[in-house]
Order: sequence, then structure tokens, then C-alpha cells
Amino acid sequence: MKIVYWIYNFLWGDLVKIPLPGGNSVALSLLVLILVPAGIFFMIRTRFLPIRLFPDMIKITVSTEKKSDGLSGLQALIVSTATRVGMGNLVGVVAAVSAGGAGAVFWMWVTALLGGATAFIESTLAQIYKKRAPDGSCYGGPAYYMRDALGKRWMGVIFSVLIILIYAVGYNMLAAYNLQSTFSVFKFYHPVITPAFIGVILAFLFGVMVLGGAKRLASITEILVPFMGILYVLVSLLIICLNIRNVPGMFASIFRNAFDFQSVMGGFSGSCIMYGVKRGLYSNEAGMGSAPNAAATASVSHPAKQGLVQMLSVFIDTLLICTATAFMCLSTSVVPTEGIAGAVYVQNAIASTLGTAGPVFLAVAMMLFAFTTLLGNYSYCEGCLEFILHRSIKKHELLLFRLFATAIVFIGAIANAGLVWDTADMLQGMIVVVNVPTILILGGTAIRCLNDYVESRKRGENPVFHAKNIGIKEETDFWK
Repeated sequence: MKIVYWIYNFLWGDLVKIPLPGGNSVALSLLVLILVPAGIFFMIRTRFLPIRLFPDMIKITVSTEKKSDGLSGLQALIVSTATRVGMGNLVGVVAAVSAGGAGAVFWMWVTALLGGATAFIESTLAQIYKKRAPDGSCYGGPAYYMRDALGKRWMGVIFSVLIILIYAVGYNMLAAYNLQSTFSVFKFYHPVITPAFIGVILAFLFGVMVLGGAKRLASITEILVPFMGILYVLVSLLIICLNIRNVPGMFASIFRNAFDFQSVMGGFSGSCIMYGVKRGLYSNEAGMGSAPNAAATASVSHPAKQGLVQMLSVFIDTLLICTATAFMCLSTSVVPTEGIAGAVYVQNAIASTLGTAGPVFLAVAMMLFAFTTLLGNYSYCEGCLEFILHRSIKKHELLLFRLFATAIVFIGAIANAGLVWDTADMLQGMIVVVNVPTILILGGTAIRCLNDYVESRKRGENPVFHAKNIGIKEETDFWK
């Protein structure tokens, strides 16, 4: 545990302090120093891509284009959204608000806007360097562009190990814990028995699903994710409308706190900016290199298309669903305290408007969020394990790995809250440190790919990519 906390503090603590007039200072964490400048850099290099090509982003997402036996662009989006749209949208948001104040919401928005450009770069790179499976489908991710574009297989191995640790262990433990904590407001909840009982059920259902493989995961999430997201947003809108009188004050609180000198410039590790960035990263994952693993499975005519699609996933997550959670809670009269935080805060906020039906709805929503999160998280892991082994996974190895992942789900349900949160924050920070410098080095390739797409669109063509057209000398499986 000491190692976890030491690495956590190194990544998220006050790394650099800049003195200001009057004896004040602003402190910046390592992760903020990496993520925010990288997001600004990519936003400028892509000429404000999230705004400039927003219509294309929507058009491509709803397209049914599919070139081979791989997933469609929409299916790949849904798989990656299954990990993004999950527990982070509920518990992560309210954790940021509880710890950093209402202003954390504003900085989550900033993180999402900057993260959209970052998500485009990493997902486009994953598409360019994706590999062809024996059945004609495609796979890939950051490990492959680290190996093939940088020539650093060892870096890809480190990245793959971190992906497995954060998704099969860190995030899945967190999802299981947050789900069981949702039931703590009910009278039947027992602090020992209930978490164990929920852990057994959740682990059993998870185990049954993962034994069905990636195709089953895609088919399940394709149904659950849209349903879950739409229903949750609708209920959130209902609660906001019923508390419409509080909405002006809510917005005032968000912007006042976001730019409050003491809130922003005090110890940064406890500021609204840090919590906004931290929970923004947890919910949308831009820069972590996770979504590119799903993006690489899409079968499209041009890599930039899937980059644009994955960019939309960031916006769906943070600007829509995370905002819905924040507004739903902040529009009520319930104030977060030390004893009312996390899922309990959301439940109390809903109950204040919808009565006893509120906690029941949230429990159901949390079950859907948790389950799709668990499945989506696991979908990234098997490919990374194969990359580490540098060969096909043997049946008994795959079975053992799936049983291990299933056991982790149970452990998460009965684990300590502080440990699971800090472990997840530590691991997501470590993977950012590996991935973001890589995409900064390789980003020029993605920018040239974007320009190739734009030029094709200007000619009225359906963009079709050829690697040689942008000067790629490395061998690619799909873009001859």
C-alpha cells in the first residue's frame, strides 16, 4: 500500500510550485503538466478539430460502413464507450464535486475538449498501425504503434502490462466496489455480508460473459450502452427540470468556484482543477491509450474516420453523461459532506426529488453502468496479453486469465474504498506517462492522415487511405 500511495503522490501530488505575488503559489501535478499541454498542443495542431469537423464526426458515426470481418466504426465506438460511460460518470463526477467543489465540473469540460483532440491522435495512430488477424479481422492499439512506428517493443510490453493492470484490476475493482456501495442506503445492507453477496453475483455474471469472447462482448454492449446512457440522461433531465429554480444558482456556483483564487491556487492537489482533470481522465480516458485498442478493431476506409468517431466518445462521456450527473446533483438542495459522498450523494440528491424511487433507480442504473464497464474494460486485456507473450494465447492460459479477472471483480466488491480509488488513479497516471509522450512523437503522422482525409473530402470523394500517400515507410497490414 505504501508503494501505491508513493506513486500516487508522485503523479497527482504537488510536483512543481510556482510562487506568486503576495506570498501565494500555484502547484502543478505531473499528470496535469503532461495532459493539459498535450491537449492544447493537439488542439492547435489539428486546428481545433473537435469544432471544425464536428459534422463529419456525427456523419461518420451513424454510417454503417464496414469493409471486412472487423467491427463497424459504430461498434468499436460502443465498445470503447462502454468503458468510458460507466462508473466514472456517476461516482467519479460526484467524487470530484465533493472534494474539489462545483468548479471541478468546469475543469472536466475543459479536459474533455482538450481530450477530444488527443483521442483523435491516438485512435488514428492505432488505425494506421493495426494488424490483420487470421480470420481477416483487425486488432491493435498503442502497443503496436510503439513497436512498429517507434521500434520499441519493450515500451509496448510495458504499456500492455499497464493496460491489464488498470482495466482487469484497477478499474474493475473500482466498478465492483462502487456498485456494492450503492446498496449501502438500503436497510438490508450489511457491511460484510452484502458486499460479498453482490461480489459473488457480479463475478459469476462477468465470468459467464467473458467466456463468450470479444464478439459476445460487442453484441452485449451494443445493446446495453445506448439504453443505459439514454435512460440515465432522461432521468437526469427530469430531476433538473423539477429543480429548475436552482439552475441559475448552480451555474453561478460552477463558474464562481472554477475561478476562485483560493480554490484554484491553493494546494493544487486539493483544488477544483486537479479534481476536474483527475476525474475527467477517469471518465473519458483521453490520453491513456485505452480506446485506441477498440478503435483498431474497426473496419473503415480511412484511419481518420475512426479517429473522429472516438473523439465523439469523449464528448458523449464527459459533456453529456458526466454533465448530466453533475447537474442532477447540484440542482438539488443536497450538499455533499464527508458522510454524504460518492454514490450516497447521488442517491440522496435523486431521493430529494423523486422520493423512495430515486435510490432504486440509481441502484438499477449502477448495475448497468458497472456491468458494461466491467465487460468493456476486459475487452482491452486479451489482446495486450497476446502482445506480451508474442504468440497466440493457449487455451489453458486464457482460461486462467479469465478466472483471474473474474476473481478480481469479487475482490473489488469487498475491498477498501481508499485503496481501490488510489490504485486506479495511480495506474491511470502511469499509463498516461507512457502513452502521451509516444503520441507527441508520432502525432505528425496522425496530422498528415487528417490532412489526407480533409483533402479527399474537399474533392467530394469518400476518403480511402494509402500509407504511402503520407510518407509512411513502415509496413502496414491494411493501408498498402
